[in-house]
Amino acid sequence: MKFPTWIMLPGSLCILLWMTSCGSETAENNNRSDMPIPAVEAIQARFGSLPLEERLSGVVRAENQVEIYPRISAPVEEVYVENGDRVRRGDPLVRLENREYEERVNQARASLRVSEARARQAQARADEARSEYRRQEILAERDLISTAELETIQAQVASAEAEYDLTVAQVDQARSTVSEMENELTRTVIRSPIDGVVGGRAVERGMQVSATTRLFVVGDISRARVLVSLTENMLGYIESGQTARIFSESFGDTLLYSEISRISPFLEAGSFSTQAEVELENNSGHLLPGMFVTVDILYGESEQATIVPLSAIYRHPRTGIEGIYVAPGFGIEVEPVTEVDSDNPPPLSEPTVLEFRPIQVVARGRESAGVVGINSGDWIVTVGQSMMVGRDDLQARIRAATWERILAMQSTQPQRILRQMMELEMASVSSSQGS
Repeated sequence: MKFPTWIMLPGSLCILLWMTSCGSETAENNNRSDMPIPAVEAIQARFGSLPLEERLSGVVRAENQVEIYPRISAPVEEVYVENGDRVRRGDPLVRLENREYEERVNQARASLRVSEARARQAQARADEARSEYRRQEILAERDLISTAELETIQAQVASAEAEYDLTVAQVDQARSTVSEMENELTRTVIRSPIDGVVGGRAVERGMQVSATTRLFVVGDISRARVLVSLTENMLGYIESGQTARIFSESFGDTLLYSEISRISPFLEAGSFSTQAEVELENNSGHLLPGMFVTVDILYGESEQATIVPLSAIYRHPRTGIEGIYVAPGFGIEVEPVTEVDSDNPPPLSEPTVLEFRPIQVVARGRESAGVVGINSGDWIVTVGQSMMVGRDDLQARIRAATWERILAMQSTQPQRILRQMMELEMASVSSSQGS
């Protein structure tokens, strides 16, 4: 199985390597016998496997997040809620001016009463016509009226009954109009359709609103939904149920974990991408609707190999060979440092011989890589490699560091990495003067 190499070196490390390459010529030009022995930081290489991850950007939405719009046009008379208020389904949010809609209801009800009166009149005429027909029918049986006269009366009955049916239909129509106008009146009070928290208030008393005016956003922020886009190729290895790690600079050191809840099976035309959703609890309140977050999808592991931080991998500026500086004879008697106090830095080792070993990267992750050419347990230089370029003797004073410290440095800004290199250079000078 071939190890994946799908993740690029972090931007801060690229800048670091660029700075170290630029400084290599200066180091070569100043290679003198009285140069101080440089100071570097080193950690031990590990043996293990790299997690296979896909880093994506996501947008946070509240659970069942909805935008509130009016369904009618009218001025705003009262606003009942503010941003951050918690509401229940059916609670009033806004009241619109309703005089016009009350008048429409009154007119519709009056029209209904007129229609009902006409229907009663039509019913009376139809009853009268039917009674007259029965009398004339008896006379026809006694041959007291002609058949033509009876047919005339029968036509009058049919006309009266049709008129009654028409008025009944008009009553039904008037009732429907009343119901519609009453429904319009109820829309002057805009209510929350869900339980949730109010946000995005964009309405004030007196403003004219219409069906296109967004008033609020309401959502259940105790649960969140993170939306991420997946390309067509990602669908070959990313699927529902895989672990999702969510973080943001605003979270500090907090990491949130959940699973991919669902993936849309439809690709969007043009972008050939689809949308995945990650649902999770948000009781801590870290996830705010509308914010951008980073989402790592963990979809497997590589084969096992020797693991080194990406900052340990160094491309030699003279030869172009990619390799790692190793301290084969280095051993420590103190705990590796996690933080360095610039006023009272931890001691450096005695001058130690280093070797530059070419490597082959067989798996590259976001923070570390699997390599061939280095053994598990080897002490490898992670900061200060550029100070070794151009020296006849590959010696350095070593400060042992922890994996946690190096990985944290890799995720910081290039200025901090440069500052750490300058501190090591100052430590080198101090150690040489002290000796």
